[in-house]
Amino acid sequence: MEPKKLYRSRSNSMISGICGGFAEYLGLDPTVVRLLYLLLTLFTAGTALIFYFIAMFIIPLEQ
Repeated sequence: MEPKKLYRSRSNSMISGICGGFAEYLGLDPTVVRLLYLLLTLFTAGTALIFYFIAMFIIPLEQ
């Protein structure tokens, strides 16, 4: 059995597919992941936004 890999989602993409990819990887609804990310961004004074942009360049796009 091949291990699961994290990709940016093409089908569940709003901006770059990061939250959609995490949702597919974790088996969750993409809307829930987006809401959790929004709360994380608000409570960390935008620090999560920096990690989002870094993830855009590190996590490959789904084939």
